[in-house]
Amino acid sequence: MRSTALTLALCVLLALACRSPEPDAPRAVAESLRAAHGGEVVGTDGHHGGHAWLGVPFAQAPSGALRWRAPQPPEPWEGRREALRSGPRCPQFGSSLDGGGAGELIGDEDCLTLNIYAPAFAADAVPTGNARLPVLFWIHGGGNTIGTASFYDGSQLASAHDVVVVMVNYRLGPLGWLRHAALREGASPEEQSGNFGNLDHIGALAWVRDNIEAFGGDPGNVTILGESAGGHDVLALLVSPAAEGLFHRAIAQSAGTGFDTPARAENFVDAPEPGDPHSSNETLVRLLKRRGLAGDREVAKARLGGMSNAEIAALLRETESKDLFALYVEDTDEPGLGMIDHPRVFGDGTVLPVGELHDVVASGAYHRVPVILGTNRDENKLFLYTDPVHVRMILGVLPRLRDPERYEAVASAMSRAWKANSVDDLAKRMRRIQGDSVYAYRFDWDEEPSVLGADLSRMLGAAHAFEIPFVFGHWDLGPEGSMLFDDENEPGRLALSEAMMSYWAEFAYRGDPGRGRDGTLPAWEAWGADPSPEKFLVLDTAADGGIRMAADTVSLAEVAAEFQSDERLDDEARCAVAEDLVRWFPRIEPELGSAGGAQLACASAPGVAAGGE
Repeated sequence: MRSTALTLALCVLLALACRSPEPDAPRAVAESLRAAHGGEVVGTDGHHGGHAWLGVPFAQAPSGALRWRAPQPPEPWEGRREALRSGPRCPQFGSSLDGGGAGELIGDEDCLTLNIYAPAFAADAVPTGNARLPVLFWIHGGGNTIGTASFYDGSQLASAHDVVVVMVNYRLGPLGWLRHAALREGASPEEQSGNFGNLDHIGALAWVRDNIEAFGGDPGNVTILGESAGGHDVLALLVSPAAEGLFHRAIAQSAGTGFDTPARAENFVDAPEPGDPHSSNETLVRLLKRRGLAGDREVAKARLGGMSNAEIAALLRETESKDLFALYVEDTDEPGLGMIDHPRVFGDGTVLPVGELHDVVASGAYHRVPVILGTNRDENKLFLYTDPVHVRMILGVLPRLRDPERYEAVASAMSRAWKANSVDDLAKRMRRIQGDSVYAYRFDWDEEPSVLGADLSRMLGAAHAFEIPFVFGHWDLGPEGSMLFDDENEPGRLALSEAMMSYWAEFAYRGDPGRGRDGTLPAWEAWGADPSPEKFLVLDTAADGGIRMAADTVSLAEVAAEFQSDERLDDEARCAVAEDLVRWFPRIEPELGSAGGAQLACASAPGVAAGGE
């Protein structure tokens, strides 16, 4: 799967998904006056009801001496702070699709802010004691290299179901994840991990613990939730010792599960234990060459070897963010589509455990809170849709499938592997540890219209991240939204969205989605509850079977066997799928040589040669 296609697909998604316009001239609402630890703060009207406090700082700007340090509490402010607009996004590459220039670095390092949404209460009527509301803490996706809290709006969910929704901005890309010996001098054990983005999540949750009561929220009932990279970050919090006691339930939507190793994060590519091409040391080589301090790689390595840790740390901290980010795209043919490729989320042994996430969960060394795990039925169609191998563009604007059967076969293999890896396997392991407090879903909505002869219900279907608007219950996505959501599919999607918001809110209240807030929805049974050992909730409209329990779980071994014997794929296509499966889900690699399907003989596919050699 081409990385540029993947990047473009995610940028398209971010341009479409839940981008809520803020009022041109938001007004301060006197009734929203609240007293946080930093000082008084006043908000505005929520776009879909209630009150909203936007751009509230939870930490100081992580720049200068605070770059690559744990988030520090914000400085108190004098007077009344107006929280009427979202804070700047953290530094990242923009795209013509999200309003930024392609290849242009946008955002600001002073970005550690929260957007808070709550029902409308007068200042003297904020819930207290047992009346305090559950808190849902949202972590946005985007590969941990793009995105912002302001892509989404929590006012509809907060107002409709009496919850407090908090959305977090966190450091992205190399500002969020960077490991190097020079940055470990004088640093705390947590800072030495290099997991600064994860530390931002933890710091923001600590702010919620200390301040959310002022907004009517219950610091003793916090649900963390996120999608894609945000779902990955939710799982990271589940296994992070540093997050102990900061949350009480978790929802991971279409999550990734892999951690990079410290060696990949830090080492040179030619070290005995090789690092990533964009490891911190390889990045320093590029920095020295870019500054004219070394003519080639070997000279740069020698120069680095003669520098002290203090000199290297100073060099990194004095480099402007635009110059730092440029080091990650200089070898790319099409920079500026958004995401960059570099190691991130490290199993360091302090912030995150060493080892594979599934094994950590199986050992019981995680926070055993009620959990919802889910994926979308057609996850990978989003990425296939932008891949010219599978889709040709007539006149540059009319998409057509090159081979519909191959398209469906590839999408099925990749999407089922996502479910096997991130839901079914994890749910089995968690249930053995914590019993009937694990829930799972599959999102099946696929009622997109046909546009200019392109059947989006087939080409995209229940694709990656398409569940997000349903969770937050709003559809004002700009002109692009009409490609997915129209008058014909409105009744069904509104009903499904209302159900999903109700389930998510009920889970936040009780740790069990049950029958939703009003008790009228189909019962969402726990994974492994009698009489069926493994089951999940299918989320779909009445026209396509409705909301219902199902039990067709899948393992990575089954996925490996299925695609290898799928007659819709020729040998070349099977090898391409094998390569993508290993790249996306490394845990499937041992299954490819031993699967019961046709044996692969792919010279370029790691670990999938005939016989599994």
